[in-house]
Amino acid sequence: MSTVQPASVPLPGPLDLPPLPVEAPEADVHDRRALRGVLGRFATGVTVLTAGRDTPRGMTANSFTSVSLEPAQVLVCVVKSAAIHQTVLAEQAFAVSVLGRDQEWVARHFADHGRPRGTREFAAVEYQPGRHTGAPVLGHVQAWLECRLSAVHEGGDHTIFVGAVLGAGRSSAEDPLLYLGGAFRRLAD
Repeated sequence: MSTVQPASVPLPGPLDLPPLPVEAPEADVHDRRALRGVLGRFATGVTVLTAGRDTPRGMTANSFTSVSLEPAQVLVCVVKSAAIHQTVLAEQAFAVSVLGRDQEWVARHFADHGRPRGTREFAAVEYQPGRHTGAPVLGHVQAWLECRLSAVHEGGDHTIFVGAVLGAGRSSAEDPLLYLGGAFRRLAD
């Protein structure tokens, strides 16, 4: 596992440039609420990250992206205090289920900190253990991936888990669940 150290060369000071657009004024990046508001303007898909064979864990995640097609790699960012964090490290594997428009309830279930844990947290959803990792792969999803942990990077209060894709599949439906501005959304044709 690798961790990249930040560059030691300081960035230049503010540049003498025209002001930013009035419709998108600069936010205070040290104000957590303001920064969350800026980052929330980027629409993402919604996934459920799972890990664990004997005691599975799951969490809703929208910090997921492809990294490379050759070799096939994806990444997901997980807050260090999440219950699944240690499970991913211990298992050295995880699965990602990409949710569809009608699965907001699934996203809310796996985001609920009061839900049952372990195998009981999966009682409300259809799933099967992944063929490659044993991690739960949810049913009726847009797509799924099973991954072997290939790199771990520090990312402030999160860890960036890079996974080598061992198996993947997709449905014929093209109607994903989205997240934008702190709310679940759907595509409009």
